[in-house]
Amino acid sequence: MQSKLLDKSAGRATYAIVLETGDEVLSILRHFVDGKEVSAAQFSAIGAFSDAELKYFDWEAKTYRTIPVEEQVEVASLIGDVAIAPDGSRALHIHAVLGRRDGSALAGHLGKAHVRPTLEIVLTESPVHLRKKHDPETGLALIRMEG
Repeated sequence: MQSKLLDKSAGRATYAIVLETGDEVLSILRHFVDGKEVSAAQFSAIGAFSDAELKYFDWEAKTYRTIPVEEQVEVASLIGDVAIAPDGSRALHIHAVLGRRDGSALAGHLGKAHVRPTLEIVLTESPVHLRKKHDPETGLALIRMEG
């Protein structure tokens, strides 16, 4: 993983983060935001994965269903945010659209993924903290605006 601060002004910081073959996306991103103490950010990325695990939230069951992706795929779109979880840790929420060789696509929450050959991320940190709170209807921790 390589990273570079691109801009810092008006309480915002923008970083380029480049992952390499074999890097596991969530663990690397989690390490980055913990190290930089990021409490609110948005990011987007493009690249490719050797394999991945997507998740789909089943509303009726109130649980995530796993969608295994066991092939090389293009990352057509990856977007996400960083917020503070109810327990005080940094929470990543990431959605991905993955393109297959035949042009079809898979989409969902990113559960895990291994990069091959690269993933190019631009992360913009916000000066305002975002906090997640437990939502009793879904059982999920969702961002809730304070005051």
